[in-house]
Amino acid sequence: MASFYSGVYIMGVTGGQAQDDQAQDGPASQHSMVIVPMDAPGLQVVRNIPVMHHHAPEGNCELLFRNVRVPAANILGQEGNGFKLAQQRLGPGRVHHCMRTIGQCELALELMCKRALERKAFGRHIADFANVQDWIAETRLEIDQARLLVLKVAHRMDREGNAAARVDVSAIKIVAARLQTRVVNRAMQVFGAMGLTPDTPLSYLWTWGRAMRFLDGPDEVHLRVVAREELAKTRSNPGGNAAHFVPPAGLMAD
Repeated sequence: MASFYSGVYIMGVTGGQAQDDQAQDGPASQHSMVIVPMDAPGLQVVRNIPVMHHHAPEGNCELLFRNVRVPAANILGQEGNGFKLAQQRLGPGRVHHCMRTIGQCELALELMCKRALERKAFGRHIADFANVQDWIAETRLEIDQARLLVLKVAHRMDREGNAAARVDVSAIKIVAARLQTRVVNRAMQVFGAMGLTPDTPLSYLWTWGRAMRFLDGPDEVHLRVVAREELAKTRSNPGGNAAHFVPPAGLMAD
């Protein structure tokens, strides 16, 4: 198997004095990132794992490590800071995922519209059917809604930093992943069986939309982040909504 990379990054739990010194930071201080050269003795690329039967040129590989050793100098940053390093890139990385998703959804919408104007069923163009027109309209609305949310998050990151936008990033990650599978699914329906084949990019786009619901954290984790933030707001303001309830008649009499 040909390799396009000179090394791989791995993250794992590291021991020693550095971990003991950072114990007060909790589990987040237990991991380190290490660079392992591809030609390191004991490192084997077992296979390039397809994502729902699609092979990625950059590879989603299964790696086997047999007694692989590298110098301590190969640690990225300080020992125990691996988790923090990963978190620093996750926020901007998720924004990039969402940007690509919106672009891919725009392409799917364009292909859907062109196909609807060309393909005929029951003596009429597909574009003349009300349900297809609904799909096209809803797709345009949903793409624009997602785009505005992503722009809001990127703007906040620029102004306040990655940490301040943590919950917002979780929100767009959910919205974008669901958007892509929903939009591309409509386009595939308009194309018919052709949409399932390699003759269009739609099946590939749908695959990566589905993969997005795992990449950089599954939907369930991001939903939990958003829910916890909303609940924390309510807990910090007990009784804040009391004015919106009608008090019992007995209390009014008192």
